[in-house]
Amino acid sequence: MKYRRIAFVASPAPEAQEALAELRARYAAADPDEADVIVALGGDGLMLETLHRHINRRVPIYGMNCGTVGFLMNEYGAEALDERLENAKPTVVHPLEMVATDVTGAEISALAINEVSLLRATRQAAKIRISVDGVVRVPELICDGVLVATAVGSSAYNLSAHGPILPLDADILALTPISAFRPRRWRGAILPAEARIRFEILDNQKRAVNAVADYTEVRDVVDVRVEERPEIDLTLLFDPGHSLEERILAEQFAS
Repeated sequence: MKYRRIAFVASPAPEAQEALAELRARYAAADPDEADVIVALGGDGLMLETLHRHINRRVPIYGMNCGTVGFLMNEYGAEALDERLENAKPTVVHPLEMVATDVTGAEISALAINEVSLLRATRQAAKIRISVDGVVRVPELICDGVLVATAVGSSAYNLSAHGPILPLDADILALTPISAFRPRRWRGAILPAEARIRFEILDNQKRAVNAVADYTEVRDVVDVRVEERPEIDLTLLFDPGHSLEERILAEQFAS
């Protein structure tokens, strides 16, 4: 696809700022709010920030790695950018929606591209009841926390918590406990993308829990519901042979 208006955004890192200056000197730059495509210069954090910032426009994002972690990024190169963008392969992903109720009864909703995580907020382990599609599956999980990850986020926090890496085209989610104490042998579950997941915080006055959807944190929650928003399409662009699907597959064989 031919993109006429290209915008550039960059992280504050010196490497990213140098790349930004080089690309702006070579190519005409459009405003990100009016561009046909946005080139994000930095790491995965900048990619997620850019996707969130333009989530309502659903403009394609082409990332180039100028940071430390670049799982969602292409290799940096200033040459032939027009051609690279034209030949890039799109990957469409859908975010999760978190609806969290706190101790005051307030409801806060937020979108997550990587994961929704629940984390204990005190020295004591959390106690959480987990339901899927209205059926209680774990009556009481005693843990440091639990998370729901998309395929995009499955190689991030989810992987660090020993959760599975998910292929993008499998249309599934990972439900992964974080340092589970009871049930000791429960290692999580793989759920269909359309699953409706509910977390109820037990003994919340003594064992407070915070919920996080990417960048949005809600403190002292009592109830958290998570489900995918399939009507929201987010498009990432990747160089041929460097697709997100291939990197997720390769990551499963990494030592």
